[in-house]
Amino acid sequence: MPIVRVIDEHGQQLGVFQVKDALRIAGERNRDLIEIVPNANPPVCKIVEFGKFKYEHQKKEKAVRKTQHSKALKEVQLHPNIDTHDLEFKARHAREFLLAGNKVKVNLIFKGREMAYIENGERVLKEFVEKVSEVGKLEVFPKMEGRQMHAIIAPQPAAVAKAAKKSGGSGSAHPKKDGVSKEGKSVAKNTDNKIVQENMPASPAEAPNPAVVDAAENIS
Repeated sequence: MPIVRVIDEHGQQLGVFQVKDALRIAGERNRDLIEIVPNANPPVCKIVEFGKFKYEHQKKEKAVRKTQHSKALKEVQLHPNIDTHDLEFKARHAREFLLAGNKVKVNLIFKGREMAYIENGERVLKEFVEKVSEVGKLEVFPKMEGRQMHAIIAPQPAAVAKAAKKSGGSGSAHPKKDGVSKEGKSVAKNTDNKIVQENMPASPAEAPNPAVVDAAENIS
């Protein structure tokens, strides 16, 4: 009979039990048994409410999908004689691009006799970079190519993560289901003391909780 190490809903270790006994303990607490470290010896399971667990699981999946979307290189065009209002307008759009995880290429275009006053363009570009410095940092420093001066600004990871967390919606938990589940891999239900496996879509968001892994490995 397979055995598992059981951790309760408060993170306390209850010991090593046969699967049927672990399921019984979870049932007595009106909770479910989730396998969180399948590769441990013995595997580590935690007593949780499955509805809440699955809801958190899907929130993680959603967050990971957002960060894994292919990012585009957005472009913003400036001129040496741009006024303050337009510069702020362009910077606001650049901040939105950066917070979405995109890089921003800033093109500063010189026309006619403006080429004689390159320092004006340098000043405008420097001011623009300062306006977005809280959410982005220079990846490619300003350089001239013909009549254009350009630079590339990369998003600040911390700012992108904070924006993603702030925009994350809330929702209700899914209905509770009895049984044992492998996080991101499968769901197991207790039916007449038999474990029946049902497939669930795997997700890169699901990784064993390091604290739980450490706790399991430190027990002799």
